[in-house]
Amino acid sequence: MSDQTHVRTGHDLAPGEEEQHSVGERVLGYVVGLGLALLLTATSFFIAGTDLVWQPSIPVALIVLAIAQMGVHLVFFLHITTGPDNTNNVLALAFGLLVVFLVVGGTVWIMGHLNANMPPMDQIMPMRK
Repeated sequence: MSDQTHVRTGHDLAPGEEEQHSVGERVLGYVVGLGLALLLTATSFFIAGTDLVWQPSIPVALIVLAIAQMGVHLVFFLHITTGPDNTNNVLALAFGLLVVFLVVGGTVWIMGHLNANMPPMDQIMPMRK
C-alpha cells in the first residue's frame, strides 16, 4: 500500500464539472461576448461597404474578423478555455473540424476530378440533325 494521502484541493474538478459562478458573473460574460460579437459583425459590414479601406485588403480583413468572431464564440458562449478540465472539449472540437475539413475538402477534390475526367457533352449526347 501507498503512504500517499489524496487531498482534494479547491481547484480539482472532474471532467465536465464547472466551478460555481454567480448568475451576475455568467450574465456579464454573455453580455461581454454579445457586445464583442456585435462589434466584430458591425466592423465587417463597415469594411465591406466602405471605400476608406484599401480594396485588395478587404478579403484579408474579413477573414481576420471572421476568425476573431469564432474565437469570441468559442470563449464566451461555448466556454472553450485552455484549462485542464477542457481537454475533452478541445479534442472534440478539433475532431469536428477535422471531419468538416475532410468532408468539404474531399467533396471539392472529387468534384474537381469529375469535371476533369468527364468526356465532352457532344460525345455523351450527339447532336441530332
